[in-house]
Amino acid sequence: MENVSVLFAFTAGMLSFLSPCVFPLIPAYVANLTGSTFGNNKIEVSKRLLLARSFSFILGFSIIFVMMGASASALGQIFSHNRDIIQKISGLLIIIFGLQMAGILKLRFLMMEKRWEAKQTGEKNIWRSFILGMSFGAGWTPCVGLALSSILLLAGSAKTVYSGMMMLFVYSLGLGVPFLVISVIITYSLGFVKKINRSLGLLSTINGWILIGMGLLLYTDQLPKISAWLFSLSYLTY
Repeated sequence: MENVSVLFAFTAGMLSFLSPCVFPLIPAYVANLTGSTFGNNKIEVSKRLLLARSFSFILGFSIIFVMMGASASALGQIFSHNRDIIQKISGLLIIIFGLQMAGILKLRFLMMEKRWEAKQTGEKNIWRSFILGMSFGAGWTPCVGLALSSILLLAGSAKTVYSGMMMLFVYSLGLGVPFLVISVIITYSLGFVKKINRSLGLLSTINGWILIGMGLLLYTDQLPKISAWLFSLSYLTY
């Protein structure tokens, strides 16, 4: 199951980054992390400073997510004798999350929001960026929370704690890599961000249907078969 789950985790991370709750705020995040300013339709900041602060920020929220993955997997190990039931419940929940994200369901309790807000006071350094990253991971928004919760459910169904931690690490990569790329791009122009903003609704719908598909695969126990098929394809390439 791990091959498909890892691919899904990375994809979920990337689509989480492109959610309407996160992507439009990236320029503000970067400006807050680096203490930079907006000018000439771009973020004016040293590339070296930007990369250092961004890596620190990404490391901060990655540690939080990996810890979540370890906790979810450890809990799954406790109920390992009921793994089939847990897997089906997890599949159903992921389907519900997907329907919510795709706009088919509108459950109010899944729309409750807690945004990450960083104060402007204090010295801006690499450790502050790290702490802000941890705060960002702990104080999540509902759009990303649905995808993150789905990955945590998968981690809880993993066979080992290590597998669950790896899933959340890959999710963090899926979120962190585009964050780093866009952070560099907006030092040249904010135009690219404005263009993608127009497609965020469609991307959210795509993310929702991906969650629905993954939930169905988990519920019907088809993940191991697909994983074996993907492994056979990779084996044939050598």
